[in-house]
Amino acid sequence: MLTAHLESVWQAIAPVLPGFTVELLPTIDSTNSELMRRARSGLQDPVLLVAQEQTAGRGRLGKSWSSPPGHSLAFSLGLPLAPADWSGLSLVVGVSLAESLHPDLRLKWPNDLWLDGRKAGGILVETASAGEAPGAARMVIVGVGLNIARPPASVLSAGGALPPVQPAGLAECRMGLTDGEALEAVAPALVNDLLAFASLGFGAFAARFAARDALRDRELVLSDGTLGTGQGVGPDGSLRVMTAQGLREVSSAEVSVRPC
Repeated sequence: MLTAHLESVWQAIAPVLPGFTVELLPTIDSTNSELMRRARSGLQDPVLLVAQEQTAGRGRLGKSWSSPPGHSLAFSLGLPLAPADWSGLSLVVGVSLAESLHPDLRLKWPNDLWLDGRKAGGILVETASAGEAPGAARMVIVGVGLNIARPPASVLSAGGALPPVQPAGLAECRMGLTDGEALEAVAPALVNDLLAFASLGFGAFAARFAARDALRDRELVLSDGTLGTGQGVGPDGSLRVMTAQGLREVSSAEVSVRPC
């Protein structure tokens, strides 16, 4: 079903991204890995790479992301970008996706989409150099994995036991949603939001993130065992956690966070 939507996606994005192309591959190891390989070889044209199946999809902190055919949407968007400050970019991507898909979707800092407390999607943002000059644009590669249907038990248990909280599928809140419809809903808005981020920074998106923040006022435990309560995010997108020792700001490079 993806093929029927690709032309519409291209028509919506090409006017704002000269040279933009859309590619659909039946299978690949990872769309992010492929665009990183291309960027490092010097290819810098904006591209949307969509895979019907990923065999080695990647998430944050080296985690794997399963993309079984017919149950998910996996794509990576690559484009040159030169924001004054890169802070908060993954949060902006999450805001854009959630707003394009459904009012019930929430954002688990820093890069997960949640539906009813269960993971429905993930984001992986990477960059590659696009030039040697100071201030030159970098190629930003935004990888997105969305569960359209709930992944079957055979996929969830492929690495061992079933996870304690099984993931959600977007079809639970948007009955009949297809991967092509999801792509057409999110891709043009994502491009526009990335361009706005490059000009305006995370501050222009802070209120929109706060409206979907899944961790605010939740009891949390950080990966180092520290307990605290979510207090939203700072101007740079860092997570604010009130602990027994006071307010702590956590960057995405330091810890992962899960509700107690």
